[in-house]
Amino acid sequence: MKIISATILLCLPLLLSSQQTIYDSIYVGGLQRQYILYVPATYEPGTPVPLVLNFHGYTSNAFEQMFYGDFRPIADTAGFIVVHPMGTIDQIGNPHWNVGWGLSQVDDIGFTSALIDSLSAAYDINQDRIYSTGMSNGGFMSYTLACELSERIAAIASVTGSFNANQSATCSPQHPTPVMEIHGTADETVAYNGNFLFASIPSVMTYWAGFNSCDTPPTITSIPDTDATDGCTVEHQLFPNGSNGVVVEHYKIINGAHTWPGSAFGGVGTNQDIDASKEIWRFFSTYDIHGLINPTATHDPVHDRSISVYPNPANFTLTIVQESMTPVHYALLNMMGQEMIAGITTGQEQDVSIDALPSGMYILNAGDETYKIVIE
Repeated sequence: MKIISATILLCLPLLLSSQQTIYDSIYVGGLQRQYILYVPATYEPGTPVPLVLNFHGYTSNAFEQMFYGDFRPIADTAGFIVVHPMGTIDQIGNPHWNVGWGLSQVDDIGFTSALIDSLSAAYDINQDRIYSTGMSNGGFMSYTLACELSERIAAIASVTGSFNANQSATCSPQHPTPVMEIHGTADETVAYNGNFLFASIPSVMTYWAGFNSCDTPPTITSIPDTDATDGCTVEHQLFPNGSNGVVVEHYKIINGAHTWPGSAFGGVGTNQDIDASKEIWRFFSTYDIHGLINPTATHDPVHDRSISVYPNPANFTLTIVQESMTPVHYALLNMMGQEMIAGITTGQEQDVSIDALPSGMYILNAGDETYKIVIE
C-alpha cells in the first residue's frame, strides 16, 4: 500500500515549547485522506506517548469533532497525541466512515492502519497504547476497529454509536478489549433499544462482557445529578473482572439525546453530570493492548477521578480543578527539583499565580497526580 505524506511537517521533530495543531493528509487507497493532528507542548521526541483516534460523526467533519468531543485540554496534561481523521463523501454526499452501511466502498480500516503507520514514523507513538473513540458514526467506526483491527487498538469508547444489527456474528477481536459506551435513552438517531439497522446498546454490552469474560450482571451506580437543568441523569454500569483485567463500562444517559456529554456545543439533551472526554481518557489510561496496565491498582471508575490542570501551556495563572472539596497539597517544581510555588487547595477550583516565574518546563505535583507544565 503506497503512502505519501502531503507535507513535510510530520517529518520534522517537534522542538517547539507550545502545542501544535497540524492539518495534513496521506495518500492511501487511491485517495488523498485528510486529518487534523493535535500534539501537546509536553511531547518530547524519544519518549513514546499514547495516541487517541477521535472519529467524527456522520455528516460532521474532523474540525467539528476536535471541538465537539474535545480531548485537547486533557492531552495537554496527560501527554498523549490526538488525531482527528476526516471521512470521505458517501454516495448521497455526506462525510462518513464506511462501517458497512452500503453507502461506499472506501477502505477506512486500511486508511486507519496507514494513518497509524504514518504518525508512528514521525512521532514516538507507544504501539501498545493506541485507542479509538468517536461520536455516532465515529463510535460505529471504533467498534469496527475493535473487530477488524484489534491487533493495533488497545481499547475503544463509543459515544452514541453501536454495532450494526448482527455485527456481533462477524466480529473477531484478537485480544480482550476494554470497551466503553456512552449513550442516551432518548437518542432518536441511534436508538438505545435498537432497530432493524442497529443493535441495542444492552446487547452490545452483553456481547463485549461475554467476549471479555467479565462478571455479569453489571454493578450499577447512580452518578450524582450535579446539573438539574440538563433534563437527564446518568447510570453507570460496570462489568468487571474480565480477562487480562479488562472491564466493560456503560454510561446510560437517562433521557439523554444524541449528544456528547459535557460538551459546550451539545444543545438540548446534553448531559452535564459527566464529561465524556474525561471519562473516556480515564478509561483509556488504565489499559494497554495487553490489558490492565497496573493489575494491583483498585478500579473505581465512579470515584477515582483525576485532578485536572489548565491551561497548559500557561502564562499568568494555572487552575487546579478537583472533583471533591477535600484539600489537596500542590507543589510546582522547576526541572532542577526546586520548589517554586506550594500550597493547599481550598475548594474545587484553585487559581495559582505563575506570572513571576520564568518561561520553561515545570513539574506540578497535586495530590497523587503529576503533570508536566509549560509556562510561556
